[in-house]
Formats: sequence, C-alpha cells, structure tokens
Amino acid sequence: MDTRVLSILIIGIIVVVFLILFFSFVPIGLWISAAAADVKVSIFNLIGMRLRRVVPSRIIIPLIKSTKAGMNVNVNQLEAHYLAGGNVDKVVDALIGAHRANIELLFEKAAAIDLAGRDVLEAVKMSVNPKVIETPNVSAVSKDGIELLVKARVTVRANLERLVGGAGEATVLARVGEGIVTTVGSSESHKEVLENPDKISKVVLSKGLDAGTAFEILSIDIADVDVGRNIGAQLQTLQAEADKNIAQAKAEERRAMAVAQEQEMRAAVVQAEAEVPRAMAQALREGKLGIMDYYDMQNIVADTKMRNSISATGKKGMGIKNIDEDK
Repeated sequence: MDTRVLSILIIGIIVVVFLILFFSFVPIGLWISAAAADVKVSIFNLIGMRLRRVVPSRIIIPLIKSTKAGMNVNVNQLEAHYLAGGNVDKVVDALIGAHRANIELLFEKAAAIDLAGRDVLEAVKMSVNPKVIETPNVSAVSKDGIELLVKARVTVRANLERLVGGAGEATVLARVGEGIVTTVGSSESHKEVLENPDKISKVVLSKGLDAGTAFEILSIDIADVDVGRNIGAQLQTLQAEADKNIAQAKAEERRAMAVAQEQEMRAAVVQAEAEVPRAMAQALREGKLGIMDYYDMQNIVADTKMRNSISATGKKGMGIKNIDEDK
C-alpha cells in the first residue's frame, strides 16, 4: 500500500513538472489572447518561435495591435524584423499612427527606418506635429563692418521618404547658419538688417536648404538680432598697427644702413690717415720732402691743435658745447 501511494505521488510530481515546463515553453496564454482578438496564430507557430529564440510576446502583442487597427501585417514580417534586430513594437505603433493620420507608410519603409537607427515613431509624430529647432547665436558681419548676432527658429517636418540616408538636424542648422551669414554679409549696412529682419528669412528659405535632408523646412523665423562688435574698426586698427610696425622696421633698417655706411667711411679715413706717415717717410727717403718742410708741417699741426683747444675752452666758458664733443 505504501509503495502504491509513493508511486502515485512520484507520477503526480512528474506530471506537474511536465505541465509546468510545457506551459512555460508553450505560450498558451498568448495563443488564447490571439484567438480572442481574432488573430490566426497556431500553437505550433508559437512553439517554432521558441525554437527560433524569438520571444513570442514581442511578436503577438504588436500583431494584435496592428490587426485591431486594421493594418495588413503578418507574423512572418514581424518575426523577420525582430530577428534583424529591429524594434517591432515601435514599428507597429508608427504604422498605426501613420494610418490614423492618413500618411502613406509601408511596413518595409518603416522597418528600414527603424533598422537605420532612427526613431520611426518619433518621425511619424514629427510628420503630424512639426518640430521647432532653435539655432545658436550666429555671428555675421555686414559690409559696414558691424557684427550681428542672429538667432533663428526653424520649423521642420519629417520627410519619411528621405528619412533613410537623409541628413539630420545638425546639417539643417549648419545650412541655416550659412544662409544667415551670407544674407547679412551681402547687406550694405547693419541698420538695413535691423529694419527688415524678415529679409533673412525670405532669402534663406528660398535657397532650398532642406535638399538631401530628412526634413522639410516649413518656415524660418528670426527670433533675435543683437548688435555685436565693430569688426571693421578693429580690423582697421590692427592694419594701422601692422603698417606702423612695418614703417618702424624699415626706418630702423635705413638707420642701420646709414650707421654702417658711416662706419665704413670713418674706417676709410682712418686707413687714409694711417698712410700719411708712411708716405712722408717715403718722401723723406726719396728726397721729395726736406727736413725743414717736415718741421714746418709739425709746427702748423701743433698750432692748429692749440687754436682748437683755446676755442673749445672759450665755448665752454660761454655755455656753448663743442660739436665734436657731441659726436
């Protein structure tokens, strides 16, 4: 009797464990939910998902949502997108949102956008409700040299056709900034821009800045225009300073050349004076200069030195500097 009870108990435990494993592997709850929502999914298909390492709830729940929304999406499409690493739930939500807003969006396009790394649901929302992008302060200089700091608000709408491979928000902001710089730079005066800021919007908007981007620019509105530095005056000041430095450098070069030339001339004079005693000695040896002539010349030199000394002493007493002393 005890043996039979033990056998029944063991069999019961085995059955319970088997049922637990069966119901944990086979998603009966999802199959019942799908059947209640009139979604045709067989139990073997759910088991196949388990074998293919696909979480059945990630497929069945979005499939139920799409079926209730009237979308023509099948299990194979959702499972293939899941295996490719996509977000099935977001793709289905995006399809439902586009369907409700009368925006044509096929499953293949939505899946491609999702696999490209973009938020397809956010893109659909932006198609329905345009987004406002605010640029940072853009520095631009008009022809009169005055800097203007311009801030613009760009209203964009997602272009689902160009969302795959199209440029992002950074490209749109860069192009708008370039258009602002070009428009302000072509203005004769900064006052002209301050009087008609809408001129920037019209010119920039007419350039077709949304070409090749994932957005469609609806409007460009100038939010703020501030007057900055006088760039023209600063550039003129820097140019004048540079011209002054160049002129000083050239003047210093000319002075150095004059000093060098003067030194060369003095050296030539010293060299010539050094040749005088040699020439006199040669003249004495050759008899061209007599000894009395030499003494007379020495007397003249001594008399000249004495006169110069007396003259210098007299000038000092009268408060007059000698020119040779200054030199």
